[in-house]
Amino acid sequence: MEGVPAHALRLFPGHGGGDLDPASPQVLARLCEDGDARDLAWLTAAVPEDHLAAWLARHGRRRLSRRSRAFWEVVLGQQSCAEDGEDVRRALWPL
Repeated sequence: MEGVPAHALRLFPGHGGGDLDPASPQVLARLCEDGDARDLAWLTAAVPEDHLAAWLARHGRRRLSRRSRAFWEVVLGQQSCAEDGEDVRRALWPL
């Protein structure tokens, strides 16, 4: 797996693409929370879905906002916010 591509480096000031491991918890958190469509397309192509799902289960509650976590739970087909008693629609669109 190669480093983070140039278009996503704006999320990691002070780092070059080669020194960031895309599968590390810190990089995954930043990309999942703040990445745009291009960043996320690259992420889902570069990191296996089972790795993303395992990361989300282990770190998602602490590392992602409620809205981002609900989005990724839906995308990855994981149980969505139910353990909090929240409706996933309220987590994604709270208004």
